[in-house]
Amino acid sequence: MLKGAVAMAVTLGCLGSPLLAQDANSGISVPVTVSGGAMYTGRLQLADPDESALAGGLRAMLYPSIRLGSHWFGYAALQVRLTPYFYYDAYDPEREWYIETLQAFVGYSWRNDKTSWVVKAGRLSTAFGSYALRYDDAENPVLDQPLSYVQTLTLRTDQLPCGVNDLAAQHYGSISNRCGGVPGRDRGLTPVTLYGLPGIQAEVSSHRVDARFQVTNGSPASPQGWDRAGQYVQWTAGGGYTIRQGFRIGASGFRGPYLDHSLTPLLPAGTSARDFPASALGVDAQWARGRWSATGEWQRFWFASPNFTVAPSLDSTYVEVKSVITPRFFLAGRAGWLNSRRVVDKQEVSAAEFAPSIASYEMAAGSWLNRHQLLKASYEWLKIQPLTGTRFNVVGFQLVTTFHAVDWAFH
Repeated sequence: MLKGAVAMAVTLGCLGSPLLAQDANSGISVPVTVSGGAMYTGRLQLADPDESALAGGLRAMLYPSIRLGSHWFGYAALQVRLTPYFYYDAYDPEREWYIETLQAFVGYSWRNDKTSWVVKAGRLSTAFGSYALRYDDAENPVLDQPLSYVQTLTLRTDQLPCGVNDLAAQHYGSISNRCGGVPGRDRGLTPVTLYGLPGIQAEVSSHRVDARFQVTNGSPASPQGWDRAGQYVQWTAGGGYTIRQGFRIGASGFRGPYLDHSLTPLLPAGTSARDFPASALGVDAQWARGRWSATGEWQRFWFASPNFTVAPSLDSTYVEVKSVITPRFFLAGRAGWLNSRRVVDKQEVSAAEFAPSIASYEMAAGSWLNRHQLLKASYEWLKIQPLTGTRFNVVGFQLVTTFHAVDWAFH
């Protein structure tokens, strides 16, 4: 479990800061998670067979927060990383530094009897799904992320596929559709971003029920910056019900434009990007009892496109289980699947799926060396239909350190 200050920061940033609503004190806090990682995988050699199959990277997460009395607060989640660090970085082995803002917002919270309310504005993590709550390395019991949050699809936001045959000619990682858009090959879109979206969000929690509603500039499948404010406005909503302590079920959904406005001249007359939205529905569950805990999500995505009568769509599912063997040692595993669905174009050409199915299986072990340091190791099997072999598999290690850089209270 993510402990102490990091747990508080993630809770404040993602669940609506219930602690702030109960604490009238003011203060500044900066929890930090620093991780060093190493991996051995054939993914590093896909572009260049002479490249080493061994690589390492670094990641630092900073969670600065400020409390101003019992209502007002501010929060940010900042990421600094040296690639390749994540397993999905291994497809591009170049060593590069990235500084990224995952969240940065101001908020106001209040409480009425047993009901808590929160309003936030700024750069927000998506309200769709539940994995964003566990993006910190000390919280994630394995090393990789679920497929829908990291896997690129054979679709792009800045190009239009002509039809089923066009989609069938694509392969993961390098996409070039033939019906117009930005020329050249590039990576496809990811169904759900783990990075922030400009917007506002309202949350409510009462008794066993929690709910959230978010309006953002940009889709979880197509994040946009502040410079395009108002062009990609859309909604995301979610909620959950705690059946009993340790057992919660939830649901969420989003809908809005995802195609780049540069494609507008290529769309049917009288239409715009808003007529071809990306939408999704998802359900999630969390369960914990004694030494055991489990979490899982099922998600379905649709990507409307002008050359299709049955739009490209896909399902993504994962199940994760963790067992605490001793207070210091745990075992964990995650199995995930991403499957594209039936598609039909305007020429009445159809296919049972528009892209190869993917399955991911990861087994991990973790040991708390002390209350601030966690050592994790994992092995991941990645199966992409119809490819065989082990070159996409990964052996990985992480050393995770958590501490408080600043912890200052004032009145």
